[in-house]
Amino acid sequence: MNEIENRAVVERLVQCLNDKRTEVMDELFHEDAVMDWPQSGEQVIGGDNRRAVYGAFPGLPTVTPRRILTAADLVVLEATLDYGGGAAYRSVFIFEFRDRRIARETAYWAEPFEAPQWRAAWVTVDAS
Repeated sequence: MNEIENRAVVERLVQCLNDKRTEVMDELFHEDAVMDWPQSGEQVIGGDNRRAVYGAFPGLPTVTPRRILTAADLVVLEATLDYGGGAAYRSVFIFEFRDRRIARETAYWAEPFEAPQWRAAWVTVDAS
């Protein structure tokens, strides 16, 4: 699989979410794709369930990529999800590809937290 094409699919996914055009996801995911959310224990299996979840979503975030890494049929996206009103999450998405479309997405989200003072002498802090 072409890593450049896989990366372009993930970039297009980010754009369609930011544009609030979730119907584009049908072009990017296999109909039998699985979205796995380990933190809540949920799995969204198949296109009908994906469309229903995103159709009922109370408010899609703005996705700001931090970096995208590719290796064969695997793409990892690190991003910030901004829900407005101060609710932002650092996230990691692992995309597994089959035939130029997403077959599986595993997503992790975490709220940012302040760096503890005891480490200050040995670290730099990214304020973004």
